[in-house]
Amino acid sequence: MQEHISKRIFKAVVMATALFAFCTTTAVAYEKYPGKGIEVTQARCTWDTGYFHETLIRKAMIELGYSFEKPKMLQNSLFYASVTQGTIDFWANSWFPNQDSQLPKNFSKTAAACGYVVKSGGLQGYLIDKKHQEKFNITSLADFKRPEVKKAFDRNGDGKADLFGAPQGWKVTEVMQHHLKVYGLEDHINFVQAAYNALFADVFASFKEGKGVLFYTWTPNWSVSKLQPGKDVMWINVPEISPMEEFADKADRMVASGITGAVTDPIKLGFVINDIRIVANKKFVNDNPAAKKLFEIFKVSVSDISAQNARMKDGEKNINDIERHADEWIAANAKPGRAGWKRPEMQHPEKL
Repeated sequence: MQEHISKRIFKAVVMATALFAFCTTTAVAYEKYPGKGIEVTQARCTWDTGYFHETLIRKAMIELGYSFEKPKMLQNSLFYASVTQGTIDFWANSWFPNQDSQLPKNFSKTAAACGYVVKSGGLQGYLIDKKHQEKFNITSLADFKRPEVKKAFDRNGDGKADLFGAPQGWKVTEVMQHHLKVYGLEDHINFVQAAYNALFADVFASFKEGKGVLFYTWTPNWSVSKLQPGKDVMWINVPEISPMEEFADKADRMVASGITGAVTDPIKLGFVINDIRIVANKKFVNDNPAAKKLFEIFKVSVSDISAQNARMKDGEKNINDIERHADEWIAANAKPGRAGWKRPEMQHPEKL
């Protein structure tokens, strides 16, 4: 279900939006820049892995003439309250269904999700190195009950395969511990917990040494840029979908199709799959059909977001770096000089 729209031409997004604005019979019809004179109040999430695509969307809106103040960094619940009240126009950082429970009761009256930045882009699951996956024909966690498989992934000689998971305190650790119990794997897999950066550093070093690695990750994430699914590693199944009680109503969101690097299609990931979406105030999108159309058609690939996240992980992580990453992506995916291409630098304040 992951849409592979890597290198989607940025110009096409802007031109399609401009064409929509040209053809509509609203007051903005025939205006070259339908957002001219309109200042947008944008929110930004508190996790930096979501900054890249929200920056791209802002720059697309700038091409349409909209202007921006500094984005307001908000916790999820505060954003949803603000967009419902109309004090914030939009953000590009909603994860559904994970954030469903954070929506105010009156959310649907004055706010709505628009389009899909990355449909089914918020994946979680288990990966193993491709070399050992092919050698032992591993398709599921259940294969780690096989003695030869356990031995190939045993790092400390305790007779169990080592699963590099996540830190204590993360909700996902409860899910992984549930998996080991419900699938009868506690005597076959050793669950390794530590800070994720440290865990993945160990995974990456072991991979480079040609050792078998079994680890958890999610997308978009820099880890899938360092070890690429389908090339370096493969997503594997859980034996069956058997969710924790609190996720029982989301069991259908734990299976995905069309995933690059999956050992089967569809694949049973065992974790809730999320869509990354824009959420906007309804009055704002109704008053701004060009922005609404942009929100509906804007897409960027998980691989592009993950690659940018890897650059942040390597130290290019301040706001100016992220602005530059977005400009470089636009330059690589558009053809400046066509269709009135321009870069209104006055709308790219370094304070953003």
